[in-house]
This record gives sequence, structure tokens and C-alpha cells, in this order.
Amino acid sequence: MTDTGFNAKEFLKHLTHQPGVYRMYDADGVVIYVGKAKDLKKRVSSYFRSNIDVPKTQTLVKQIAQMDVTVTNTEAEALILENNFIKKYRPRYNVLLRDDKSYPFIFVSGHQHPRLAFHRGTRREKGDYFGPFPSGVAVRESLRLLQKIFPVRQCEDAYYRARSRPCLQYQLKRCLAPCVEGYCTDAEYQEQVELAKAFLQGKNQQVIDQLVTRMEQASTALDFERAARFRDQIAAMRKVQERNAVTGNQQELDVIGFARRGGIAAVHMLFIREGAIQGSRSYFPKVPANTEDSEVLLAFMLQFYLNDKVGRSLPREIILPESNAAQLLDPEHDLQVLEQALAQKVRMTHNVRGERKQYQTLAQKNALNALESKLNQENTMLLRLSELEQVLDLEKPVQRMECFDISHTMGQETVASCVVFDRQGPKKSDYRRFNIKGITPGDDYAAMAQALQRRFDAALLSAEGKAAIPDILFIDGGKGQLAQAEAYFNDWGDEQGVRAPLLIGVAKGESRKPGLETLILAGSHQTVPLAADAAALHLVQHIRDESHRFAITGHRQRRAKVRRSSRLEDIPGIGAKRRQKLLQNLGGLQEVKQASIDQLTAVPGISRELAETIYHAFRDE
Repeated sequence: MTDTGFNAKEFLKHLTHQPGVYRMYDADGVVIYVGKAKDLKKRVSSYFRSNIDVPKTQTLVKQIAQMDVTVTNTEAEALILENNFIKKYRPRYNVLLRDDKSYPFIFVSGHQHPRLAFHRGTRREKGDYFGPFPSGVAVRESLRLLQKIFPVRQCEDAYYRARSRPCLQYQLKRCLAPCVEGYCTDAEYQEQVELAKAFLQGKNQQVIDQLVTRMEQASTALDFERAARFRDQIAAMRKVQERNAVTGNQQELDVIGFARRGGIAAVHMLFIREGAIQGSRSYFPKVPANTEDSEVLLAFMLQFYLNDKVGRSLPREIILPESNAAQLLDPEHDLQVLEQALAQKVRMTHNVRGERKQYQTLAQKNALNALESKLNQENTMLLRLSELEQVLDLEKPVQRMECFDISHTMGQETVASCVVFDRQGPKKSDYRRFNIKGITPGDDYAAMAQALQRRFDAALLSAEGKAAIPDILFIDGGKGQLAQAEAYFNDWGDEQGVRAPLLIGVAKGESRKPGLETLILAGSHQTVPLAADAAALHLVQHIRDESHRFAITGHRQRRAKVRRSSRLEDIPGIGAKRRQKLLQNLGGLQEVKQASIDQLTAVPGISRELAETIYHAFRDE
């Protein structure tokens, strides 16, 4: 806890481990520091250690009254977004502690014979600028690579004008020597310039194919060292053309992310101005019961833009989330009503591509992160827990709850999960998984019985284990799964000195739609009626969803571990030819694992849908 009352422990408890940018505010709401992190939780936690001896950091931490974060896809994006925020807010501690250096570009000049060059600073000179890039070293390496591929000059203008004969670069076939008459025509040189610019714009598949062919020829000739150089060039070219999702060419754009779960809706706004993210913020509108997502989104947009109409300039375009909430909006009515209310024409769409698609994905990612943090907040947890205690008519407050779930694929590699919640929310240090063995494949009842036995038999052997017996034990399933728990705990008696937990089955409703779950009490098998918007049901849904997530993750990890073949072979739709194309175009399996969806889509024969399947397959392992 800092001097301003900022509860650092509670903030850190639910902070994500994803890359992103964090902002620190003082009591007046002024941004005093902006930082980026590869792992937000680890980086922000470092400010609140008890053994910090740096005076400037101590002073900074004492002034923190509020913090917020913006999640990004990569650390490079976080680096660029941090730079944008520092330029916008000019935080006083960033000025003291950080060099506010601008980011580098690759520059193609506007001369008769254009040159490729490294550029940093104000873009006054006529020509085309490609970037920004997070690393000056990477730009210089990229220029060297471009010089090998495209014979376009990179020399200074003074050197170029003084030539009377070709220099060494011409002899190395790295320049067409436009400085000397008779060696190339203007058309030939301009063609190479256009190819280089097209490559920097991402239109480079013909170049990639050429390098792939050379790599195959070298490999066939058993010249593996040369083949490896081509492989590295392919990987470097992919790095050069990589687009980031926090800087682009969109000038005026608002992007909306939307997520809803457990009775809470989160709306995240990204504000794009002058080609960069200028700010972001999450909102949590109050949602009445039985309200459709589209109604929530439309109401928020009306209130947000009408309230901010005087103080905020409206964007030219609003990107809606790619979700049912946006797709259910009536373009002939809802969006027209919004445009009329704003008294000006604002283009609104959810079906986007390219840079706008990346912004849309980033906004959705931040909305999900904000929703998860909100669900885990202590005050929300206590409110839901209090209502659950009232519904179940419990004699004393609940201190510990557990939930079991089973996951497998066609009965193979069965895994049972046990998640734990206390009065503050998920207690992940107590989560456990059980690899189920010795049962008939697909027998969920036997899997549940084995998981319960392994969990609670061990607990009875020690005083510490007995103390960790939950007050409530949720079983994800209907009466059949609940019966396994009843059979196990029927053997418990007073001689063991431990009271059995309250057993509750969580049966999924029709079409497995949230809000239709049924709670089944052990013994009587009576159902507990709960409204779809009841806080107690939202708590049960949160516990059940966490158990399901933990079980699936464990199952996927176990399934991946036992397979000896390449992970690519296990992805549906990836045959031998596509697998070869991926490895050739991206440079190897590690590069495929680390590739973005856009990089995967650029490989011939890989559709956007298939690229997303590959991308998530490696991140769900």
C-alpha cells in the first residue's frame, strides 16, 4: 500500500502475464510514468518489492494513486506504444529516467535514382518511409539484406554525385550503378526500386519463392551451409516486413472491444489518431437482466459519444467488435440512429482487414483481459459469495471451494482438474491436475471417482491436508458424476475427524448456454433455482469455467507430450506439402511456432482460417 492509498497487492493479484504497457497516475489523475513489459505482472511487481533502494523509484511508488495497463501482442508492439504514450503524456519520471528517442524507419528517397537509407527523426525529406521499427540494429541488418536482394544504391548523395566509374557495390552485384551512364537504364533501376518498396509493403511472395528455390537447390547439392544462409535470409525478410498492431496508417479511428461473462460486460476503447494509439480505456456498464449483447453495445456507444461530444472530436470511423454483439446491430436502424444522434456521418463496421483487423483484435484482447480482472476483484467475489451463502442457507461463511472436471479426446489422455477458490477468488497455488490411468477410455464416472480418491485420500493423511478440505465441492456434471462423489464421501465418518464438504453438481443447461445451469444438491438431488442474472450463479459459472479451462489445458499438454511426431502433423488440414511450404517459407519449426497469423497467411496455400488454427495450436499446448 502506497502513501496515496493505492492497493498494489490487490492490483498485482489479478494482473496478466502478457506483454503490454502500464501507466502510473498520481492523486490528481496525471500520468507520472509510462513503461513497457514483456511480462506485465513480473515487471509491475518489481516496483513494490520491500528491498528497493533506488531513491527515484521509491519517490515514484509513493505517488502512485492509480494504474492501468494496455495489453499488446508482442513486446515490440509494447515498445512502440510506450513511445507513443511518452510523447503524448510527457510523464515527469520518464523524462528523468528514460531517453525519449524516436523510432527508426527505412527511407526510400524521392530522387531520380532513389536510395535506401536508415532514418530517425522528423520526416521532412521527400520520399517513402517504412516503419517504425523497435530496433535500430534490426533496421541496419535489414538494409544489408535488402542490398543483397535488390541492387538499389544505399550511398550518400555526395558520394553518388562524385562517381565517374562504378564502385565496389556494382562489382558485388549489389547496385546497378545508376551513378554512371551506360550501366543501366532509368526504367531498369526504377523497377528494382519498386520491387524493394513492394517488399517493404509486404508484397514479397515472389522474392520468398525465389529464395526457397535457391535453398532447395543448395540442399539438394548437399551445400547445407549455403542452404542455412538462405533459411536465415527468409526468416530475416519476414522480420523486416512484420507489421505491428500499435502503429499504422489509420488517421482517425476508434476501435471497440466487447466481452461479457458472469453478469459483467467489459467494453475496451482504443483511440487511434495520426496513425498511432493515443489512448485506451476499459468501461464496465451496468447490465440489467436478460439484456442482449447488441443492446448493451448500442446503449454504451450512444452514452459514450453523446457525453463526450463536446470534449472529444469524433473519429471518421468506428470499428465494432467482431462478435455477436456487433453482428446483431441492425445497419438499417441501430447504426443510423447512432449516426443521427451524433449529428454527423461516422462510418461503422465490424468486417475489416489489414491494420484495422489488427486493431480490432487488440481491442478485443484488452476487453477480455479487463473482464477477467474485474471478475477476480475482491469486492465482486465477496458479493457473489455472500449471495451463494444465503441461497444455500449455510451456517457459517464459506472459506474454501473446489471444483472437479474431466477432459479427454475420444477417451484418450484423460485429465481431471481440481481448482480452488477462497474468499478472495481463485487460489491458483492450490490447483491440481490428475492424469487418469487404468480406466475404460471415455468412462467419465470412473475418472471422477479416481480423481476424488487421489485428492482426498492424501488429504486425510496429514493435519495440513485435513485443514484444506473444502466447505463446498462442485462437480461439473449431472447426477451421474455427483453420484461418484456421494459414493466416495459416504465412507467418511466421525472417526476420521473430518467433516465431508457440501456436494453440489453443476449440470449444463440446454445447448450449454450460460445462465441455464442447474445446481443439484447431494442426497436429495433437489435443484437450486437461480435466476440467470443471480450473483450466486455467476460465481458458480466462474468456478466451473475455470475448472473446465484448467482441465482442457492439462489434457492438451499431456496429449502433446505423448506424441512423438511433429506438432504440425497433428494440426487438421496440414498435410505433407503444406508442412513443407511452412517450413521452407518461414525457415524452420521454431519460426512457425513464433509466427503471427498474418505471417502464416502469407505462405502459399495457407488460408486465414488455417493460419488461425496453426497459431492457436502452438499457443494452447
